[in-house]
Amino acid sequence: MKQFISHLLSSLPYLFIFTLLAISPTFSSFAWTNAGVQSVLFLFVVILPAIKTKRMSYVDIGWPLGLFLIGVQVLIFTPELTWRSGIIAAMYLFVGGRMSVMALIGWRIGALDRELPRYQYQRLRWARRNWRETPAMLYEVASQGIANMSVLALPAMIQAAYPAGPLTALEVLAYALWLAAFVFEFVADAQKLRFGARMRHEGRKREYCAEGLWRFSRHPNYFGEWMVWNALILASIPSLTNLAAAFPLWYSLSLGAALLYLSYVMYVVLTHYSGAIPAEFYTVQKRPGYAEYQRRTSMFFPRRPLPD
Repeated sequence: MKQFISHLLSSLPYLFIFTLLAISPTFSSFAWTNAGVQSVLFLFVVILPAIKTKRMSYVDIGWPLGLFLIGVQVLIFTPELTWRSGIIAAMYLFVGGRMSVMALIGWRIGALDRELPRYQYQRLRWARRNWRETPAMLYEVASQGIANMSVLALPAMIQAAYPAGPLTALEVLAYALWLAAFVFEFVADAQKLRFGARMRHEGRKREYCAEGLWRFSRHPNYFGEWMVWNALILASIPSLTNLAAAFPLWYSLSLGAALLYLSYVMYVVLTHYSGAIPAEFYTVQKRPGYAEYQRRTSMFFPRRPLPD
Protein backbone atom coordinates (compact mmCIF):
# COMPACT_ATOMS: atom_id res chain seq x y z
CA MET A 1 0.00 0.00 0.00
CA LYS A 2 2.83 2.44 0.83
CA GLN A 3 4.36 1.76 -2.57
CA PHE A 4 1.06 2.42 -4.34
CA ILE A 5 0.49 5.64 -2.40
CA SER A 6 4.01 6.86 -3.15
CA HIS A 7 3.55 6.20 -6.87
CA LEU A 8 0.16 7.92 -6.86
CA LEU A 9 1.45 11.01 -5.10
CA SER A 10 4.45 11.24 -7.43
CA SER A 11 2.19 11.18 -10.48
CA LEU A 12 -0.30 13.81 -9.23
CA PRO A 13 1.62 16.87 -10.55
CA TYR A 14 1.84 15.30 -14.02
CA LEU A 15 -1.84 14.39 -13.97
CA PHE A 16 -2.78 17.88 -12.80
CA ILE A 17 -0.80 19.51 -15.62
CA PHE A 18 -2.30 17.16 -18.19
CA THR A 19 -5.78 17.95 -16.87
CA LEU A 20 -5.08 21.68 -17.21
CA LEU A 21 -4.19 21.16 -20.84
CA ALA A 22 -6.96 18.69 -21.61
CA ILE A 23 -9.83 20.84 -20.27
CA SER A 24 -8.89 23.96 -22.21
CA PRO A 25 -10.24 24.44 -25.76
CA THR A 26 -6.91 26.13 -26.54
CA PHE A 27 -4.83 23.04 -25.78
CA SER A 28 -7.23 20.07 -25.68
CA SER A 29 -6.76 18.77 -29.24
CA PHE A 30 -2.98 18.87 -28.93
CA ALA A 31 -3.07 17.40 -25.41
CA TRP A 32 -5.31 14.44 -26.23
CA THR A 33 -3.51 13.64 -29.48
CA ASN A 34 -0.16 13.80 -27.72
CA ALA A 35 -1.49 11.52 -24.98
CA GLY A 36 -2.44 8.95 -27.60
CA VAL A 37 0.88 9.26 -29.44
CA GLN A 38 2.94 8.94 -26.26
CA SER A 39 0.83 6.02 -25.00
CA VAL A 40 1.38 4.00 -28.18
CA LEU A 41 5.06 4.92 -28.30
CA PHE A 42 5.76 3.97 -24.69
CA LEU A 43 3.69 0.79 -24.82
CA PHE A 44 5.63 -0.70 -27.73
CA VAL A 45 9.06 0.90 -27.33
CA VAL A 46 9.41 0.97 -23.53
CA ILE A 47 6.80 -0.89 -21.48
CA LEU A 48 6.56 -4.18 -23.40
CA PRO A 49 10.37 -4.45 -23.82
CA ALA A 50 10.76 -3.67 -20.10
CA ILE A 51 8.31 -6.45 -19.19
CA LYS A 52 10.09 -8.90 -21.49
CA THR A 53 13.67 -8.09 -20.46
CA LYS A 54 13.14 -6.72 -16.90
CA ARG A 55 15.22 -3.69 -17.95
CA MET A 56 14.25 -0.02 -17.75
CA SER A 57 16.92 1.25 -20.13
CA TYR A 58 14.45 1.41 -23.05
CA VAL A 59 13.25 4.67 -21.52
CA ASP A 60 16.34 6.21 -23.09
CA ILE A 61 14.82 5.46 -26.52
CA GLY A 62 11.21 6.26 -25.67
CA TRP A 63 11.42 9.66 -24.04
CA PRO A 64 13.53 11.44 -26.72
CA LEU A 65 11.41 9.90 -29.47
CA GLY A 66 8.43 11.34 -27.58
CA LEU A 67 10.04 14.80 -27.63
CA PHE A 68 10.63 14.47 -31.38
CA LEU A 69 6.97 13.59 -31.90
CA ILE A 70 5.92 16.62 -29.84
CA GLY A 71 7.84 18.73 -32.34
CA VAL A 72 5.99 17.03 -35.20
CA GLN A 73 2.68 17.79 -33.52
CA VAL A 74 3.59 21.48 -33.14
CA LEU A 75 3.80 21.64 -36.93
CA ILE A 76 0.44 19.89 -37.21
CA PHE A 77 -1.52 21.83 -34.58
CA THR A 78 -0.14 25.33 -35.10
CA PRO A 79 -2.74 27.48 -36.88
CA GLU A 80 0.02 29.05 -38.98
CA LEU A 81 3.73 28.40 -39.26
CA THR A 82 5.57 31.47 -37.98
CA TRP A 83 9.01 32.17 -36.56
CA ARG A 84 7.68 31.38 -33.07
CA SER A 85 6.01 28.09 -33.89
CA GLY A 86 8.77 27.07 -36.29
CA ILE A 87 11.53 27.68 -33.76
CA ILE A 88 9.87 25.76 -30.93
CA ALA A 89 9.09 22.88 -33.29
CA ALA A 90 12.70 22.85 -34.49
CA MET A 91 13.99 22.79 -30.90
CA TYR A 92 11.93 19.73 -30.01
CA LEU A 93 12.72 18.01 -33.31
CA PHE A 94 16.44 18.66 -32.95
CA VAL A 95 16.83 17.75 -29.26
CA GLY A 96 14.54 14.74 -29.46
CA GLY A 97 15.97 13.57 -32.76
CA ARG A 98 19.57 13.92 -31.61
CA MET A 99 19.04 11.94 -28.41
CA SER A 100 16.91 9.35 -30.24
CA VAL A 101 19.66 8.69 -32.77
CA MET A 102 22.23 8.32 -30.00
CA ALA A 103 19.95 5.94 -28.07
CA LEU A 104 19.17 3.85 -31.16
CA ILE A 105 22.87 3.58 -31.98
CA GLY A 106 23.47 2.41 -28.42
CA TRP A 107 20.69 -0.16 -28.80
CA ARG A 108 22.12 -1.42 -32.09
CA ILE A 109 25.60 -1.92 -30.64
CA GLY A 110 24.22 -3.74 -27.60
CA ALA A 111 24.43 -1.02 -24.96
CA LEU A 112 20.93 -1.90 -23.75
CA ASP A 113 21.64 -5.61 -23.44
CA ARG A 114 22.31 -4.92 -19.77
CA GLU A 115 20.66 -2.41 -17.47
CA LEU A 116 22.31 1.01 -17.52
CA PRO A 117 23.88 1.97 -14.16
CA ARG A 118 21.38 4.77 -13.45
CA TYR A 119 18.56 2.25 -13.68
CA GLN A 120 20.47 -0.31 -11.64
CA TYR A 121 20.58 2.36 -8.95
CA GLN A 122 16.78 2.55 -8.95
CA ARG A 123 16.66 -1.04 -7.81
CA LEU A 124 18.82 -0.16 -4.82
CA ARG A 125 16.28 2.52 -3.93
CA TRP A 126 13.42 0.06 -4.24
CA ALA A 127 15.23 -2.44 -2.03
CA ARG A 128 15.82 0.19 0.67
CA ARG A 129 12.10 0.96 0.63
CA ASN A 130 11.08 -2.72 0.51
CA TRP A 131 9.19 -2.13 -2.73
CA ARG A 132 8.14 -4.88 -5.11
CA GLU A 133 10.36 -4.66 -8.17
CA THR A 134 7.94 -5.30 -11.05
CA PRO A 135 5.29 -2.71 -10.05
CA ALA A 136 8.06 -0.21 -9.32
CA MET A 137 9.67 -0.78 -12.71
CA LEU A 138 6.37 -0.45 -14.57
CA TYR A 139 5.56 2.76 -12.74
CA GLU A 140 9.00 4.22 -13.42
CA VAL A 141 8.87 3.59 -17.17
CA ALA A 142 5.23 4.65 -17.51
CA SER A 143 5.80 7.85 -15.54
CA GLN A 144 8.22 9.09 -18.19
CA GLY A 145 5.48 8.69 -20.76
CA ILE A 146 3.11 10.66 -18.53
CA ALA A 147 5.76 13.38 -18.26
CA ASN A 148 5.93 13.53 -22.06
CA MET A 149 2.15 13.95 -22.11
CA SER A 150 2.19 16.81 -19.64
CA VAL A 151 5.06 18.85 -18.23
CA LEU A 152 7.64 18.17 -20.96
CA ALA A 153 5.16 19.14 -23.68
CA LEU A 154 4.10 22.35 -21.94
CA PRO A 155 6.49 24.84 -23.63
CA ALA A 156 5.63 23.42 -27.05
CA MET A 157 1.89 23.61 -26.47
CA ILE A 158 1.96 27.14 -25.06
CA GLN A 159 4.10 28.55 -27.87
CA ALA A 160 2.17 26.66 -30.56
CA ALA A 161 -1.08 28.13 -29.21
CA TYR A 162 0.10 31.70 -29.81
CA PRO A 163 2.21 31.71 -32.98
CA ALA A 164 1.23 35.20 -34.19
CA GLY A 165 3.01 38.48 -33.60
CA PRO A 166 6.68 39.49 -33.77
CA LEU A 167 9.24 37.82 -31.56
CA THR A 168 9.82 39.65 -28.30
CA ALA A 169 13.17 40.57 -26.80
CA LEU A 170 12.65 37.94 -24.09
CA GLU A 171 12.10 35.23 -26.69
CA VAL A 172 15.23 36.22 -28.61
CA LEU A 173 17.17 36.16 -25.33
CA ALA A 174 15.71 32.74 -24.51
CA TYR A 175 16.67 31.36 -27.93
CA ALA A 176 20.20 32.66 -27.45
CA LEU A 177 20.32 31.04 -24.01
CA TRP A 178 19.05 27.78 -25.50
CA LEU A 179 21.81 27.80 -28.12
CA ALA A 180 24.49 28.67 -25.56
CA ALA A 181 23.25 25.94 -23.20
CA PHE A 182 23.21 23.36 -25.97
CA VAL A 183 26.76 24.31 -27.02
CA PHE A 184 27.84 24.08 -23.37
CA GLU A 185 26.33 20.59 -23.09
CA PHE A 186 27.80 19.48 -26.43
CA VAL A 187 31.30 20.73 -25.54
CA ALA A 188 31.14 18.97 -22.16
CA ASP A 189 30.15 15.67 -23.80
CA ALA A 190 32.85 16.07 -26.46
CA GLN A 191 35.52 16.78 -23.84
CA LYS A 192 34.60 13.66 -21.91
CA LEU A 193 34.59 11.52 -25.07
CA ARG A 194 38.03 12.81 -26.06
CA PHE A 195 39.33 12.17 -22.55
CA GLY A 196 38.02 8.61 -22.61
CA ALA A 197 39.54 7.96 -26.04
CA ARG A 198 42.91 9.28 -24.87
CA MET A 199 42.83 7.12 -21.76
CA ARG A 200 42.09 4.02 -23.83
CA HIS A 201 44.88 4.89 -26.26
CA GLU A 202 47.34 5.31 -23.38
CA GLY A 203 46.12 2.14 -21.65
CA ARG A 204 45.10 4.03 -18.53
CA LYS A 205 42.08 2.70 -16.65
CA ARG A 206 39.88 3.93 -13.80
CA GLU A 207 40.60 7.59 -14.61
CA TYR A 208 38.00 10.35 -14.35
CA CYS A 209 37.66 13.48 -16.45
CA ALA A 210 38.54 16.71 -14.62
CA GLU A 211 39.52 18.71 -17.68
CA GLY A 212 37.86 21.60 -19.48
CA LEU A 213 34.33 22.22 -18.23
CA TRP A 214 34.65 19.17 -15.99
CA ARG A 215 37.11 21.13 -13.88
CA PHE A 216 34.30 23.46 -12.78
CA SER A 217 31.44 20.96 -12.46
CA ARG A 218 31.31 17.21 -12.02
CA HIS A 219 28.37 17.10 -14.46
CA PRO A 220 28.54 20.11 -16.79
CA ASN A 221 26.58 18.23 -19.46
CA TYR A 222 23.64 17.84 -17.06
CA PHE A 223 23.84 21.51 -16.14
CA GLY A 224 23.74 22.40 -19.84
CA GLU A 225 20.69 20.16 -20.34
CA TRP A 226 18.91 21.84 -17.42
CA MET A 227 19.59 25.26 -18.91
CA VAL A 228 18.21 24.11 -22.27
CA TRP A 229 14.88 23.46 -20.56
CA ASN A 230 15.04 26.72 -18.63
CA ALA A 231 15.46 28.51 -21.97
CA LEU A 232 12.32 26.79 -23.29
CA ILE A 233 10.47 27.98 -20.19
CA LEU A 234 11.63 31.58 -20.67
CA ALA A 235 10.60 31.46 -24.33
CA SER A 236 7.08 30.42 -23.25
CA ILE A 237 6.44 33.48 -21.06
CA PRO A 238 5.45 35.94 -23.84
CA SER A 239 3.01 33.44 -25.37
CA LEU A 240 1.52 32.66 -21.97
CA THR A 241 1.17 36.38 -21.22
CA ASN A 242 -0.74 36.92 -24.46
CA LEU A 243 -2.92 33.85 -23.94
CA ALA A 244 -3.72 34.86 -20.35
CA ALA A 245 -6.22 37.48 -21.52
CA ALA A 246 -8.55 34.66 -22.56
CA PHE A 247 -8.02 32.54 -19.44
CA PRO A 248 -9.32 32.83 -15.88
CA LEU A 249 -6.65 34.11 -13.50
CA TRP A 250 -6.37 30.80 -11.66
CA TYR A 251 -5.73 28.99 -14.95
CA SER A 252 -2.97 31.38 -16.08
CA LEU A 253 -1.31 31.17 -12.67
CA SER A 254 -1.53 27.38 -12.78
CA LEU A 255 0.20 27.26 -16.16
CA GLY A 256 2.90 29.60 -14.85
CA ALA A 257 3.40 27.35 -11.83
CA ALA A 258 3.58 24.33 -14.15
CA LEU A 259 6.41 25.97 -16.10
CA LEU A 260 8.31 26.54 -12.86
CA TYR A 261 7.64 22.92 -11.91
CA LEU A 262 9.24 21.85 -15.20
CA SER A 263 12.49 23.53 -14.16
CA TYR A 264 12.30 21.82 -10.77
CA VAL A 265 11.55 18.41 -12.27
CA MET A 266 14.48 18.58 -14.67
CA TYR A 267 16.81 19.66 -11.87
CA VAL A 268 15.73 16.72 -9.67
CA VAL A 269 16.01 14.25 -12.55
CA LEU A 270 19.46 15.45 -13.61
CA THR A 271 20.89 15.58 -10.10
CA HIS A 272 19.11 13.01 -7.92
CA TYR A 273 16.86 10.69 -9.89
CA SER A 274 18.78 9.38 -12.89
CA GLY A 275 21.66 11.84 -13.23
CA ALA A 276 24.53 12.85 -10.99
CA ILE A 277 23.91 10.91 -7.77
CA PRO A 278 23.26 7.49 -9.40
CA ALA A 279 26.29 7.94 -11.67
CA GLU A 280 28.60 8.89 -8.82
CA PHE A 281 27.44 6.01 -6.63
CA TYR A 282 29.27 3.64 -8.99
CA THR A 283 32.04 5.99 -10.11
CA VAL A 284 33.40 6.60 -6.62
CA GLN A 285 33.71 2.82 -6.14
CA LYS A 286 35.64 2.30 -9.39
CA ARG A 287 37.86 5.35 -9.77
CA PRO A 288 40.53 6.13 -7.14
CA GLY A 289 40.69 9.81 -6.28
CA TYR A 290 37.13 10.53 -7.31
CA ALA A 291 36.11 11.24 -3.72
CA GLU A 292 38.70 14.03 -3.60
CA TYR A 293 37.36 15.33 -6.93
CA GLN A 294 33.91 15.37 -5.34
CA ARG A 295 35.23 17.43 -2.45
CA ARG A 296 36.88 20.03 -4.66
CA THR A 297 34.38 20.29 -7.50
CA SER A 298 30.74 21.39 -7.56
CA MET A 299 28.35 18.59 -8.42
CA PHE A 300 26.11 20.62 -10.74
CA PHE A 301 26.47 24.40 -10.85
CA PRO A 302 29.85 25.40 -12.37
CA ARG A 303 32.24 27.24 -10.08
CA ARG A 304 35.96 27.43 -9.39
CA PRO A 305 37.25 24.23 -7.76
CA LEU A 306 38.28 24.35 -4.14
CA PRO A 307 42.03 24.27 -3.43
CA ASP A 308 43.70 20.89 -2.92
